[in-house]
Amino acid sequence: MVTHVLRVPAPAAPPLTGHLPFTDAPGVPDPIGVTSRWLTRGGRPWFPVSGEFHYSRYPHRQWEEELLKMKAGGVTAVASYVIWIHHEETEGRVRFDGDRDLRRFAELCARHGLDFIPRIGPWSHAEVRNGGLPDWLLARACTPRTDDPAYLEPVRAWFTAIAGQLRGLDRAGGGPIVAIQIENELYDQPGHLRTLKRLAQEAGLSAPLWTSTAWGGVQLPGDELLPLFGGYPEAFWTEADGGWPDTCRKHFFFTHERDDEGIGADLRPTTVRGAAPAPTDLFPWATCELGGGMAVAYHRRPRVEAADIAALGLTKIGCGSVWQGYYMFHGGTNPAGEATTLQESHATGYPNDLPVLTYDFQAPLGEYGQVRPSYHELRLQHLMLADFGHLIAPMGSVLPERRPTGQHDRDTLRWAVRSDGGAGFLFVTNHQPHEPLPDHPDTTFTVEFPEASALTLPSTPVTVPSGASFCWPLRLDLAGVRLEWATAQPVCTVEADGRTVLVLAATDGIAPELALDADTVASVATPSGEVTPVNGRILVGGLRPGTDALVEVDAADGSRVGLLVLDAATARTVYRGPAWGAERLVLCGDGVVFDGDEVRLHSPAAQPSFAVLPAPDAPLVVEGARVREAPDGVFRRCTVEAGPVAHTAATVTAVRPAGPAPEPVTGVLGRASVPADKQVEALAAEYRVDVPEDLLREPAGVLLRLRWTGDLARAHVGQVLVADQFYSGRVWDIGLDRLPAGELRARGLRLTVLPLAADAPVHVPGQVGDAWRAAGVQGAEWVLTRTWAVRTG
Repeated sequence: MVTHVLRVPAPAAPPLTGHLPFTDAPGVPDPIGVTSRWLTRGGRPWFPVSGEFHYSRYPHRQWEEELLKMKAGGVTAVASYVIWIHHEETEGRVRFDGDRDLRRFAELCARHGLDFIPRIGPWSHAEVRNGGLPDWLLARACTPRTDDPAYLEPVRAWFTAIAGQLRGLDRAGGGPIVAIQIENELYDQPGHLRTLKRLAQEAGLSAPLWTSTAWGGVQLPGDELLPLFGGYPEAFWTEADGGWPDTCRKHFFFTHERDDEGIGADLRPTTVRGAAPAPTDLFPWATCELGGGMAVAYHRRPRVEAADIAALGLTKIGCGSVWQGYYMFHGGTNPAGEATTLQESHATGYPNDLPVLTYDFQAPLGEYGQVRPSYHELRLQHLMLADFGHLIAPMGSVLPERRPTGQHDRDTLRWAVRSDGGAGFLFVTNHQPHEPLPDHPDTTFTVEFPEASALTLPSTPVTVPSGASFCWPLRLDLAGVRLEWATAQPVCTVEADGRTVLVLAATDGIAPELALDADTVASVATPSGEVTPVNGRILVGGLRPGTDALVEVDAADGSRVGLLVLDAATARTVYRGPAWGAERLVLCGDGVVFDGDEVRLHSPAAQPSFAVLPAPDAPLVVEGARVREAPDGVFRRCTVEAGPVAHTAATVTAVRPAGPAPEPVTGVLGRASVPADKQVEALAAEYRVDVPEDLLREPAGVLLRLRWTGDLARAHVGQVLVADQFYSGRVWDIGLDRLPAGELRARGLRLTVLPLAADAPVHVPGQVGDAWRAAGVQGAEWVLTRTWAVRTG
């Protein structure tokens, strides 16, 4: 048996308060504050979850539904770059129409109870042309990103335009703006950052929090900006032959180091890396760029998996994060430029060539709103933060006595505890990308508290499986019952049948065990397993996780509690939201949004199903379909019986075979450059896809999903580029409702696929041999995601 020991120190002195120049608007009912260790809202510890979604990279007619998806995913604040070149590509013609309608986007956030965080630049990066600075600005005789008056003059006008759009949407006006980010990744101009904040305030912008990215040893202007950090599981901005970067590897270890010197390192001189970090005794550990995915550059095409994203996010909570901020949470598409394309590229002196259009970012919600496995993984964590974040935020992060000796130590178990001195949460990460970590058999944990007796758990040693990441509660009080520990992760609570039900997620390979403080319990009933009194505790073991694994507890004080242990797969289908007059749980493996008196399902299934707890008194109805209801453990299972899917296979017609792969060309930093358009047109294989008429009539929710190999692929309708992708082994989705129906009906969709030379200095992970370099489309299908509005009858 291997017992891992951790000693929790005595509670720290109370955090500093009132030491930072951040104040909320007078008289707001839930004032936002900042201590030296956590944030507060309404006087209570506050653990926000922010997700990046670039409104100008997504069709405005679909913003509202996508924001509701983000909210259902546990995001509480939407962050977005306000990308200057998207709004003012032509000098003097500032556009806030259509997909650029910043005000409408902010108002939609407010309508649905989401906070809004504009990241106003002027320089954003965001893999945009010139980092978001318009070409006309760079043509001026000025020094960008400095206090040069010739630069500040147009910046002042730009900030004034933003302020005009957001007028009345600040906290004083009852609006959603809780923070504003100044600039991005500016590492050596603290005075300029202070100037930009002043200009923004003079323009009329206001927020309780003013923030700045702080990675890479950034020099910040004293205490005027709240430093925000990040961390990604992979990176496109490193060298093609550099392997998995250590700056990414570090994020799968529990540590108290906040900085990441790797983010933005391709645009920052190496001499500033490792500079003094922002003082940790003044600011809480807040993040704005935890990797929700990763972009794909031409020379380096990383793939991130859902488990990578989940493990990184959970690790950061264990490390001490009090604000989970993701980049990106929702993918998008670059707008078509009026004069140029708008992506980062070698042509503009930037070190990476990005696709012209796609900015999918492998995000939890994709370029066309696709719901991905990482969305379900992160939602599991966000549900926990929604119920228990106010407990976790004030808890310090404590590391065990024995911990990894370095970033290449794969054998030492990685774990940590967040604790207030008497209770806490135990975090374990046994997953990292690329290099699997081993099983840890015969494992127990001992956590010694200064204000309570030690806990050794579980009662019988377990194997921590390779690939597992989880959080276990320690001495969690729940409606009169104390849960001493559970070898299952808390998800959320819900009121059902007169009980407060705590939902827990089992971990594959670890038998769930619940330990209750016997003094708080009058009786325990379980549908399966064993109930055993041991040393002042009641142990519940032998449970078979699932929708019927409800342990019913009557508390000594008369209250009633339920402990529902779901299996790992089912737990990742849990949504919680207001539905049909009450707060309910909905189990669904597809997309779910809560909107007033209806719940909408976004599902590609012919007969989508979901389960509800507590079940509404009235039957559930879906217009145009029959709903069949049946028991499913403590849930009510509902199946929408609709007609069959009309189309699945797609016909792809080969028009022209590929020529030889073009000779590789390198550009900035000696990195591989995208082949010239003339080479692509001359040497690419060409295919045609004809779209069935019934899909053209109703294109909403229809994706063309292509499996292909080669170097890069592009889709045109006529002469207009409508979609593109660099090959990384992923499928290529194209949203039918983004394409011009009339032209598509007349001309079809033209696909060009270019082969990749064997000696091209391009990193594509997971590919064996050279067959994948040949240009070709191996298969295609139509994926129809239909939307079902569920109401009560």
